Amino acid sequence: MERLNQTSSVSEFILLGLSSRPEDQKPLFILFLIIYLVTITGNVLTILAIHSDPHLHTPMYFFLSVLSFTDICFTTTIVPRMLVNFLSHKTISYAGCLTQMYFTYALGNTDSCLLAVMAYDRYVAICDPFHYVTTMSHCRCVLMVAFSCSLSHFHSLLHTLLLNQLTFCDSNVIHHFLCDISPLMKLSCSPTLINEIVIMTEGPVLLVTPFLFITFSYIRILIAVLKIPSTSGKHKAFSTCVSHLTVVTLFYGSIFYVYLQPVSTYTVRDHVATIVYTVLSSMLNPFIYSLRNKDLNQGLRKLLGRRNPQAAPP
Repeated sequence: MERLNQTSSVSEFILLGLSSRPEDQKPLFILFLIIYLVTITGNVLTILAIHSDPHLHTPMYFFLSVLSFTDICFTTTIVPRMLVNFLSHKTISYAGCLTQMYFTYALGNTDSCLLAVMAYDRYVAICDPFHYVTTMSHCRCVLMVAFSCSLSHFHSLLHTLLLNQLTFCDSNVIHHFLCDISPLMKLSCSPTLINEIVIMTEGPVLLVTPFLFITFSYIRILIAVLKIPSTSGKHKAFSTCVSHLTVVTLFYGSIFYVYLQPVSTYTVRDHVATIVYTVLSSMLNPFIYSLRNKDLNQGLRKLLGRRNPQAAPP
């Protein structure tokens, strides 16, 4: 704590949140409480269904369970703080602010890397099915998840340490509902050139590289699927990718809108896009992945004690 306060005379920040109007606080509290409970319930059920059904013990569902766990942690980093701010004080300590920012970036980038890993899984399954079992071995899957988490945490640590070198000596009011790097840098009364250079160079590399990897994977998948002679075969191949593509579009569409722009242009209008990738995507992921997935739906029914009448007996 002493180290955190050596470079700043500010001991706490004020998060203005989504609205400053008192009459909005309770409705917003109820809305985000419901979103948070739905997010936790949906992702926990997804994890339990995958781990309780042996038919779902495949690389694709292993990655999905890790993504669900990451989404639980991601949402928990942000929403509980929002709920407190809606009904009581809007202050957050200096250390608490940097801690929230660290885990927001670490978990958000882990989500990004996991989406790239899941795209690679679909690529191998469709383009190289005969070597799928050996290519996507359990050991390799664990290593890919470990690499995704480690890279994301190192990225977050770099930005948090750089931000901690700045001095905050004037305003401590953050025009946001969370501690994000762009509004925090606007409050600094010391030069932020190094921070901005890192944000505009290293940041996009970690953000755009997984997206390019996903794009390349799906281009290869599209080429492979178009070579399938039967219409039913094409439909079956595409159906395994629809859910993942929907999540990728939702996540990257909002995150690119927020972060691939200069810090000086960051405005309150970006709050909506931030809510999409930090809160709404984590809530919608379980529904998107289970909507057209018969195996996962069957696993959920088994978990909830309602056997599918069409399912074959074990």
